[in-house]
This record gives sequence, C-alpha cells and structure tokens, in this order.
Amino acid sequence: MEFGIGMFGDLAYSGQSGKFRPAEQRLAEMVEEIKLADQLGLDVVALGEHHRADYAIASTEVMLAALASVTKNIKLASGVTVLSSADPVKVYQDYATLDLLSSGRAEIIAGRGSFIESFPLYGYRLEDYDALFSEKLELLLTVNRDKTVSWRGKFRQALQEQEIYPRALGGRQIPVWIAVGGTPASIRRAGILGLPMMLAIIGGTPAQFGDHVEYYRKIYTDSGHSLDNLQLGVHSHTFVAASGSSLLSDYFPSYAAQMDRVGRSRGWPPYSRSQFEAGVSSHGALFMGEPKEVADKIIKVSKMFGLTRFIAHMDVGDPGHEAMKESIALFANEVVPAVKKALQGS
Repeated sequence: MEFGIGMFGDLAYSGQSGKFRPAEQRLAEMVEEIKLADQLGLDVVALGEHHRADYAIASTEVMLAALASVTKNIKLASGVTVLSSADPVKVYQDYATLDLLSSGRAEIIAGRGSFIESFPLYGYRLEDYDALFSEKLELLLTVNRDKTVSWRGKFRQALQEQEIYPRALGGRQIPVWIAVGGTPASIRRAGILGLPMMLAIIGGTPAQFGDHVEYYRKIYTDSGHSLDNLQLGVHSHTFVAASGSSLLSDYFPSYAAQMDRVGRSRGWPPYSRSQFEAGVSSHGALFMGEPKEVADKIIKVSKMFGLTRFIAHMDVGDPGHEAMKESIALFANEVVPAVKKALQGS
C-alpha cells in the first residue's frame, strides 16, 4: 500500500487586508513541504488544478516540474487533471516531459472536475461535461500508448499519422488513474478500461462508498481484467495534530472558512462545528485527529475496501506552513508505520 499527500494550494483570506495570501508565498511553502514528504519516505504527492482566487495552483504540471528538481523518490501526480477542459495531447507532452525530468516519477490522475471554472475559461460548454471527458480520455490513453496516432473525435481536430513527442522515460506508459466522486458512469468507465481508480471521500461516511467499490471490482473483472492488477485509492481530507484540542482550536476555523467559500457558490449552508466533529468521528469521512485516531481510520477503510493507495489531502483552508510540516511529519513518522504494521499483521 502506498501513502501520499494531496494539496490544492489553498490560500487563506485576511479580513483585515481584504485579500488572499500571496500565491507566491504559498507555492514556495509547498515546495518545502513536499521536499519534507519526500525526505520522510512518503510515496506520492498529488496536486490539484483550480482557477479561482482562493487556490494557488492552476498549472499543476509546472508545479510538479519544479518539485522534480528538489525531490528524489516521491511520485509526482496530478490530483486531478481536469481532462474535460484540457487538450489530451498537450497533457501527455507535459507529463512526458515531467517524466523525463523526474526519472520516471510522473503520474496522471484524470477527472471530470468538481469545479467548473475551467470550462468557460478554455471555451468549453458545461453541457458537454461527460462527453468531453470520455472522448479526451480515449485520446490521452491512445497517445500514451502509441507514438504515432491516427484519431478522430467530435470535439477536437482529427490526427492523421501524427507523431507525438517527447515520449515518457524509456518509452514507458505514464500511469493514468481515474478520479471519481461516486458517479456510477465514472466508476463503470474506470472498470471497463481496467484503469486504477481514485475515490474521493470528502463527506458522509466511508462505509457509504462500499457499493461503489464493489461495482468497480465487478465491472473490472467482467471486462476481463485480473484482480491481481487492480489498484484502488482513496483521497480524503486529512490533518494530523498533536492533540485533538489543537485540531479544534487551531485548524477548525481555517477548514470551515474554506468550506464556506466553496459552499457559497454551491448553495451549501454554513459549515458547522458539529459537522466537523461528525466528520472527525470514527465513522466520519475526515481523517483528522491525533496520529492513532488517523491511523485507526485508515486501517479500517483499507481493510473495508482493499486499498492500494491512500492520499491524505492536507492543506484545506491553508492551515499554515509550520502546521503543515508538523502534520506531514506526524503522518509519515507515526500514522504510516502504524497502518503498515496493522495491515501486515492482518
């Protein structure tokens, strides 16, 4: 089982200045945080793409390329590439370049996107949301597999015997995961294609996603793929604190503020402390608390689903650089060893 961290580059908002924290400051901090994750032996980092004032990363590939020069072992993944509003050929070229820079550590976690700002930004119709993703995923997988491509679709200019360069390190295929939030069509697509699936569990309880996992496994095997090759990950909001009281006093306000910023655009009610406490509970979807509490929840969910990867998404609300470093260190030094020990003994 692999363990990683996820980040979107959240930017805290200052009521005094009426501005978000400078993006350049947060990006520099993220480099230091991911260097630390690499030094502590975590397996993967997944960075998300957003096009809003409250997030620092719009160009995930550029940020991952910067990380390639300051890390040695950690896999460098998008989390997610909003493929519906991207050009698959350019996505492949960017990640093939990243793969060469990082000695074969690039990965793509592709999704339709839970935020929609990229669609008008790049000139796509939201009505074509799923059709765009389906077609562009087909092209991405084709380009990933074949150096010379002939292809025709509905939304993009056709390719005729077109050679695509550069190629990934040693001619390998870049690992491509499908990110899903529980939509049956997305789960079915991942299973039919035999692609690894990354399940985002943000709200409710992890147990509610059991049917989704079983559906994926069924479609995967019915499509002729061996369970020996199945890869399944969970990506969830995570924060590891030295004490539960500090989690509530220091982190909850930042987390709630970001959830409210997102929620206002989606018609959600204000995020409450009771919601947070329910999420942090042993049955909730927030992997937050003291190291043992976080480890116990990951162990439970891993055994429930048969996970091969867990991504701890840590920077929701921009909790601060020192708090982030402490959370990463606690996760790597205490949570991960406890999970590995428990799973090896099960």
